[in-house]
Amino acid sequence: MTTTARISPPPPQSFDPPRVLDRRRFLAVTTTGFAAAMLARPSPAAERDWSGHIPVRYPDPDVVVLSPRFAKYKVGDTAIQRLYTGTLWAEGPAWSAVGRYLLWSDIPNDRQLRWLEDDGRVSVFRQPAGNSNGNTFDFQGRQLACEHGNRRVVRYEHSGAVTVLADRWAGKPLNAPNDLVVHPDGGVWFTDPGYGIMGNYEGHKADLQIKEAVYRVDPASGELSLVADDLHKPNGLCFSPDYRKLYLVDSGGPDPKPIQVYDVIDNKTLRNSRRFVSMAMEGKGSGTADGIRADVDGNIWAAAGWAGAGYDGVHIFAPDGERIGQILLPEICSNLCFGGAKRNRLFMTGSQSLYAVYVETQGAHIT
Repeated sequence: MTTTARISPPPPQSFDPPRVLDRRRFLAVTTTGFAAAMLARPSPAAERDWSGHIPVRYPDPDVVVLSPRFAKYKVGDTAIQRLYTGTLWAEGPAWSAVGRYLLWSDIPNDRQLRWLEDDGRVSVFRQPAGNSNGNTFDFQGRQLACEHGNRRVVRYEHSGAVTVLADRWAGKPLNAPNDLVVHPDGGVWFTDPGYGIMGNYEGHKADLQIKEAVYRVDPASGELSLVADDLHKPNGLCFSPDYRKLYLVDSGGPDPKPIQVYDVIDNKTLRNSRRFVSMAMEGKGSGTADGIRADVDGNIWAAAGWAGAGYDGVHIFAPDGERIGQILLPEICSNLCFGGAKRNRLFMTGSQSLYAVYVETQGAHIT
């Protein structure tokens, strides 16, 4: 593991003071009325001073309550913070509870960055990084990564050695592994949509040789098995809190883009594919989800983008699929994870930046 000197983010820019909701108005309107007001007005996310020099009046207007079901998760006296900016396409945030740091990828720059909780310092964690996209940690604290450039899934051992978990299927190279999660039984599940070989910006341009699919690496034998290939572009994925369901983002195909849900059978196979939610949003268009995570109550927190202001950021869905809240960002949100000492801090990778906000829930899994 190589750590370089501190990276200094670009100097902050000056912005006009953000528009905020008057506190009396916030408290007086009903949740439904508030949601309608938030959808009708321009989002202040692009206007606020993300350098932190001009504070945001509480409660943060960019943490949006769309349903009373989300109100309990919004912390009234906290704000969304931009922790770093200066990447080209930020992805794959993963929280190390032992190291107390947030790791994420800057895919085009072929590096992984690390934000330290104690002083907010950002440094290069690994470079080159195989144009890595998704990252996570397993139950032994080892980092796992999906590499676009090398078209493989790897595990970094405590010794510093690199173990290749998967790089071929049916005798042909994987497309470009994208995102991954670990199961308590040690199995590693990952998606392979092929975005990393569609051009040279995030990997090396090449043709798809196999269909886009979802795979599982068996913890005992190391054998690779195909668990789903019914989606156009399987992207972000996460388990339900009890690991009995797997949620999968389909970021390809026609609009509106969906998040699918499957039943997990014997911890190894998937059955009963069905639509969980559509990412279309009335009045805001049809963007797409990317990375997703579950909280302890079974809500699904989806990084979202490609539909503009008032849509881009994070969408929160209740277990029954109702969209109950949003966290609006001035950039497309690519991925997210829960971290911090209590797993109640949501870290979000935007196009060029890293953001964080405290919420009144906890991540269901280790990262």
